[in-house]
Order: sequence, then C-alpha cells, then structure tokens
Amino acid sequence: MKTNVKALVVGGGAVGTSIAYHLAAAGWDDVMLLERDELTSGSTWHAAGLLPYFNMSYATTHIHDYSIRFYKTLEEETGLNAGFAVVGNLRMAQTDERMDEYMLYASTAETCGVPYEFMTPDEVKAKWPLIRTEDLKGALYHQTDGYINPADVTMAMAKGARQRGVAIERKWQADAFHWNGTHWEVTVTKMVEKGGNLVPSEEQMVITAEHVVTASGNHAQRTAKMLGIKMPAIPVEHQFIVMDQDPALVAFRKDAGNPEHPVIRDADAQSYVREERGGWILGVYEKHAPARFEYGVPDSFRADLFQLDLERIESQYEAMIHRIPSCEESGLKDDFNGPICYTPDGNPLVGPAPGLRNMWLAEGFSFGITAAGGTGYYLAQLMVKGEAEIDMASLDPKRYGDWMTTEFAARKNEECYEHVYILHHPDEERPACRPLRTSPAYDRQAARGAQFGWVNGWERPNYFAPEGFNDHDARSFRRGGWWQYAVEEAKAVREGVGLIDATAFTKHVVKGPGATAFLDWFTCNKLPSVGRINLTYALTGAGTTRTEYTIVRIAQDEYYLVSAGAWTAYDSDYLRKAIEDKAPEFGYIECHDVTTQWGVFAIAGPKSRDVLNEIVKDGDPETVLSNKRFPWLTMRNIELGMCPVRAIRVAYTGELGWELHHPIEMQNYLFDQLEKAGEKHGMKLVGARAQNWLRQEKSYRAFGTELGRDATPLEADLPRFVDLSKEFHGKAAMEAHGINAKCVTLLIDGPEDADPWGREVLYVEGERTGRLTSGGYSVAFGKSIGMGYVKPEHAVVGTKMKVKMFDQLWDAEIAEDSPYDPKNTTIRMDG
Repeated sequence: MKTNVKALVVGGGAVGTSIAYHLAAAGWDDVMLLERDELTSGSTWHAAGLLPYFNMSYATTHIHDYSIRFYKTLEEETGLNAGFAVVGNLRMAQTDERMDEYMLYASTAETCGVPYEFMTPDEVKAKWPLIRTEDLKGALYHQTDGYINPADVTMAMAKGARQRGVAIERKWQADAFHWNGTHWEVTVTKMVEKGGNLVPSEEQMVITAEHVVTASGNHAQRTAKMLGIKMPAIPVEHQFIVMDQDPALVAFRKDAGNPEHPVIRDADAQSYVREERGGWILGVYEKHAPARFEYGVPDSFRADLFQLDLERIESQYEAMIHRIPSCEESGLKDDFNGPICYTPDGNPLVGPAPGLRNMWLAEGFSFGITAAGGTGYYLAQLMVKGEAEIDMASLDPKRYGDWMTTEFAARKNEECYEHVYILHHPDEERPACRPLRTSPAYDRQAARGAQFGWVNGWERPNYFAPEGFNDHDARSFRRGGWWQYAVEEAKAVREGVGLIDATAFTKHVVKGPGATAFLDWFTCNKLPSVGRINLTYALTGAGTTRTEYTIVRIAQDEYYLVSAGAWTAYDSDYLRKAIEDKAPEFGYIECHDVTTQWGVFAIAGPKSRDVLNEIVKDGDPETVLSNKRFPWLTMRNIELGMCPVRAIRVAYTGELGWELHHPIEMQNYLFDQLEKAGEKHGMKLVGARAQNWLRQEKSYRAFGTELGRDATPLEADLPRFVDLSKEFHGKAAMEAHGINAKCVTLLIDGPEDADPWGREVLYVEGERTGRLTSGGYSVAFGKSIGMGYVKPEHAVVGTKMKVKMFDQLWDAEIAEDSPYDPKNTTIRMDG
C-alpha cells in the first residue's frame, strides 16, 4: 500500500470513486482512494438511482448534465454495464400554480440546453394508460432523464479509475489529519470484521498526500470534527418501498410497442414512482422525517437500515394508488429506510475546506448518484486547474459560517427534505430555525410590518406590509401579493426617500505596512485615496470574478472592505489565505472580520439629504452634507445625534444617498433618530426586493447573479473598474480568457401579471443567445426589467430579443447601461 500520493480521496461511494476517476483523467497519476468498508457500503447501496437531469441551480444542472452524459460512456470504457435506463422523467401538475413552476423550470432548463416537452393530460394518458390523469393540469417531460443501478455505476467508475492508475484500498479508515505545512499526514487504521461489526485493528500507518478530498457521506460529522471545521451535512431518513408485480403493468409491457414508464414525479403528492421488474418503486419526501447521526455514525452501523415507518408515508401510498390504480393489486416486496445526507439548502458542499490548505470537501449529497459524475469532473478542474469552467460558488462549503451549529443543520436539513416537492416559489422563505441572526432594529422593523428574508442566517426585510399580512400566502410565480408594496417602496426611493437595513453586508478591515501593496495586487481597480471609495473586484486565478468589494480607504495603510452579505465566510477565507501567501512579499498585514461590529442603514432618494440634515451635528451643519464637503464616492465620519457614523456617499439604488455604517450597539438609537427625522419628509422603510429592482434600473451588477466565477469583469462589461495599467492577480488569465459573453440590461414587455425572476432563456431571431441572471419590475419605465448574459455579437443597445416566460416568447430590448439616469445626475445632486 502506498504511503505517499499526490491526492488521497477518503470515501468509496459514487461521489468518491468519481472524484478519483476524474483526478486521474485530468492527469494526476498518483491518486489513492480509501474506503473504510466496501465500495458502495454507504448511502450508495440503498439509493434509488434516479437521474433527474434538471435542477433549478444553474451549477447543479451542469453537474447533472455531465453525469448523465458520462455514465453512458462507462460501459465502452470499462466493459461494465452501469444499468442506465433512459426512460425519461414525467413531472405531473395537479394545479395551475404547479404548471407555472414547471414553465419556469423549462425556461431555465433551456439556458443549459436540457431538452423537455410539455404534455397535456390526454397525451400522458394516451402514452401511459395506467396513469390516472383526469385531475391533472398537465406535465413536464424530460426525455433524457432516467435511472441507473447505483452499485453498478460506482463499480464501473472504480474500474475506470483503476485502469487510469488509481489505487483503491478497502477496509482502511482515516482517523486523523495533520497539515505539516506542505502536505497532509493522514493516519489510517485497518478495519476488521468482528462479530458482524467493523472495528479498528492494531494496524495503522500514515499516508502523506499533497491533496486530500473527503467524500465521507453519512460520516461527514466525524470528518468535520477531525478537521476542526463545521459542516451542515447531516443525514435524514429516506423511505422507499418496492412492490410485487402489477399484473396490469406486466400486461402493458408485453406489447413490444409500449415503452417503460418514465420516472413519475407526482410533486403534489410528495412522491416519485418508477418501474421495477414488473412492479413499482414508491419513494417519498414526507413531513417529519428525522435527522440522524447528528454527532456521528455509530460504529455498529454499516450497510444498515432503519425500521420502516409506514404510518409516516400512508398518505403518499394512498396517493400512489390514486395515480396508478392498478398498483393496489400489488403487495409489498421490500422496503428501505436509510440515511441520506442533506444540507440546509439541498445543495452539496463541494470545494476547498474553510481555513485549510489543499483540503477539499465533497459532502452532503442528497442526490448523490445524479451528481457524482459531474462533481468528480468539476472538482477535478478546481483542484488541477485552479478553477472550474462553471461557477461553483453556490456549492462552496463556506456558504455557511461559524455561526452554524449542529442543531441548526439538523433542523434545517429536515425542513429541506420535506420541501423537496413543495412549490418552489422564487420568493419562497423557509421558516425553520428563524429568527436566528438579527440586527438590533429587528423588533422595530417587525413591528412596522417587515416581512423578512434569510441571508447567511441574518433576518433582512424583503418588504413591509400592513398588519395581518401573510407572506406565505402572498408567494407566487407571478406578481405575488407583496408586489404592490415593493412598487410603493421603489417609488418612494425614486421620488422621495427610503431607509434600507443593510446590516448583513460583509465587512473586513485590512491594515498594516503591507496592506496597500497587497490590495493593489489583490484587486483589479485603482485603490482610492484616503477618505474616498472605489468599487473593485478580486479575481480568481482564471481571471473571473471571485468577489466584489467596495473599498473605503480609512488611512494610508488601512482599508474598510464591504462585500455581499451572503458570502462572509467565503470572502473571509479567500482574503485571509491570499494575505498569508503574500505577506512575506508585501509585509505585515492584518485582516479582521468586523461584520457583526457595524450595523448599516442605507438612506436613498431625492430627500435623503433633507432627512440627515435634521439630525446631523456639525460646526457648519448647512454644508456638512454638501458636494463640496462630502462629494459622491467619498467617506466622512459624521455624527447623527449622539451616534458616530462612518458615512459613505454611495447608493445601490442609484439615487442621492448614503450608507450609514454605525456601531451595532447604537443601532436602535440611530433608527429612532432617522425615523423621527424622516416623518416630515415622508420617509418609507424599504426592503431588499425593491432595492433589487432599483439596482437593475442602474445596471448595477450583483455578486452571485451577474458577477461570479464563470465570467470576467470585462465580460460583465465593467472595464471602468479594471485598471489595465497595473499588475494584479488574475490579470493575464482575464485577458487571455477573452469575451465569450457579455452582460446587458433589458427592458421587457412581458405578461401583465408577471415579471422575470432572472432564470429565463433569451433568444435572438430564434437562436438561443443567453440567459437572464436577474429580473424584476422597473417603476421608472413601467415594465419588466432584467439583466443577463448574451453572445457578444448580440450585446448591442437596441437589439431586439425574446425572453421565455410561461412557455411563451415575450419582446425584450437591450437598453443602454444604466437606463435610469445614465449620467448619474441624481446621485450627484448638491444641496
């Protein structure tokens, strides 16, 4: 057995074997995989093997796409049949709202080139007469979906990995990880059979590896403890039953012209059904399925199952009999209730481990068979090339910070499980474990009708509504019941003044003798002078956008960095590791995450200066907020009543405005002062949804939508924030990357009752040219608005396009950048 390797993969399920295979395929010729038991002995062995091609996550859809294409090649390469049955996937809708959901699904699927067709109930019945359809509104059919044998596909990938030189060692458990400064030293123990259990033996050794990947499945909590990190990957019970043969199904399939039924997804009944040897498999995503192994898997648990709880799935079983009446004649053949790992948002944790070097995570796969192939492919790109060809940020393990606890993860994972088949409204907010992180003004805002959204654990107002309003009932795939309130808030900012709670912003202080040289290398724009600010980007090694920063220069070698609130740990980890790498070259640098020390209110609108003038304290209060003393894109320390404020003259809404960064402990005092001062000026409390619409009118790109690791700042059409006269990290790669797509703003003549959500496909003269990344409503233009990426040749102002919404094409036109106030007249308004 080798004791020194390039990469060590820990975990021999479908995900781990795929990673080992793809690392070898990418050119690493010294890869080892360790499995503590037998290959497939974790969740892989009892997985149902479904291959749902499409997922509403753009990155995950590409991962699934690769998996399905890759699995079809394995038999030719390895000689092993993975048991891939391409039978399709039929998503049935019992309500008009479910059809709205599927129409959004379909448009998003087109952005990734995933084929589909809509079917009427009669068309479904004609093709698969055993399905009851009279209560259906329709169905979405993905022809290329299917199912596969999980064990067979894992063994095929394992054989392919061996053929490429991967060493696969079974019955070895990783028991300790130590980073020696250049490599990982992994202590492993030989596992032996004893009384039906798998127990450690006395045989141990240390394997030295340049890189380690953990794909430990249900054992993720044990892995996290050994690494000294937090991971919200905790299993939840998942039940499915296998039924005896259905005589009607057997008779139907005897006719050679009758196809195998697709995977039948009855989302409104929280279940899926597929054929199995003349019978049926029923799988459910029911309520009250418990999380298991919150603190680790018992040593006695191997390829084991839990006791079936049929009462918990009784309604889903009855719904299956309703949907396929003939199955009532079938008896129960087998049952499975096993652990399947989840995360709070349902996406796996794939990427670099927080705070650690060359440690990579591939954990928390609730759809592991579907995702295994693509995860191996794109994670290998991250490891070998430094970046993947798709933006993997939505899967990054650091999207949950150190505030996350075991209790939070377990309860949110249970919620995620039971939400698999609920209506996934784009304006959905899930209630479990909330509120958790709140700014001091939370109670005040709640009392004024705030309807909160969840951002990195923080409660942030989405909009404000009257007493008795129910946000859950207001959700829709069209303009929900909240829409009118967001319109009023957006108009208030454009016509008067609004106050926005932006406390969730990520905030770092970077200072020290090496800070200026470091940030000049780390970011692509010129650094601001003292007292001024700049918008800039930190790039990946591939030249794409890693993080967007507003940089405030506090002193000659002290900077205040503000970035997206959803990405605090993600930004902090990248920043700290870069500082550690470059400090020997640039000098001593300090980095402090001060996110929870500073609250932020954004005040914006033509009357915002009037409100602040009511409470600002200064020797010359008439001029303190004037353009002469406080120009646009500057920072000043001011006093609002008794509250010291780091005021930044910038507004994400594109109106006259300031960000008011204040000591968090004084937030309620400042809120009360602002609210009292704003009364005479008609100031309105404003939420994130109106702000999102307003920033699109200004073509302000947002990280996670327009900005990400699959596009450069030049593709985002932001050359004014890139200083090509200096050298910076990622510059050469950015220039070599070229312009493969370009970000544009579109005004859209869409349906009267709906706006785009930023997930829709775009066409020019019948040719697919790109996709929306943001969408909403423009109060300035009285129509829908969106931002997105299109082919460079189509990124011309005035180009006519079509956007697909609700299975129809609607007119759209590329507007000039910043269609509202393109000369920034209002934001520079003097007073």
